[in-house]
Amino acid sequence: MSFKERILHMILFEAIALITFIPISMFVTKQDGGKMAALGLAMTVIAMLWNFFYNWGFDVLFGEKRILRTFATRLLHGFGFEMGIVVATFPLLMWALNESFMQVLIWDIGAVVFFFTFSVAFNWVYDHSRKRFIRSPEPDTP
Repeated sequence: MSFKERILHMILFEAIALITFIPISMFVTKQDGGKMAALGLAMTVIAMLWNFFYNWGFDVLFGEKRILRTFATRLLHGFGFEMGIVVATFPLLMWALNESFMQVLIWDIGAVVFFFTFSVAFNWVYDHSRKRFIRSPEPDTP
């Protein structure tokens, strides 16, 4: 993936995630929309930085022929990404939500399940859409 395409991938991922997750998080946490939108935007900045560097590193380790990735590789990718996000954002969630450690942990686990599923699905759709609509100079074989 080129630098420009990595930026596009990251922006699409985060925009769709925000549009989907903010209303869900408002319902689950009973927090107001402004607070959850601000928290969502702050977490998006963190996630975008993590997304860019994590995906670049993952491609270095597992190859850039993303269309060839197995389901197990996609699960590994999603799990590693979400664990990094938890480490990076949990302190922010504790501070912003002003709830107990256990309550924030439960919400964070719910968010991880959501984003793990979203990440695996988004990347599968992106990779297959990319194969269909963008001509790549590289063949789809190893």
